[in-house]
Amino acid sequence: MQFLKILFWCLLAFIAAVFTISNWNAVQIQLWGGLIADVNLPLLLLVTFLIGFVPTMIYNHAIRWRLRQRLATCERSLADLRTPRAETVVAVPAVGVPADTSAIVTPTTVTPTTIPPSVA
Repeated sequence: MQFLKILFWCLLAFIAAVFTISNWNAVQIQLWGGLIADVNLPLLLLVTFLIGFVPTMIYNHAIRWRLRQRLATCERSLADLRTPRAETVVAVPAVGVPADTSAIVTPTTVTPTTIPPSVA
């Protein structure tokens, strides 16, 4: 596969070289103020290609960068949501009850094994 890729780029470079050699003509471009610029045709074609290609490439890279940033943010928030968090239970003594350890009420969790068979 790598050989075909190299062959393709060599063929493309050969075609570009043949095109450049056969079209090495000076083209007159009329500028402002009566100025005339003599530019070689291959250079003119390269400049016009780059004028169209570079802004599109910059826009495409900016969109891809923004989407990568959004994806990374979503992945971080998803990873934060998946991590188990330890729930802290604060025991508050009831009013009028002495503050000893026997008066602390802790919540109990209901599991399917603690449900009586008559309710299930």
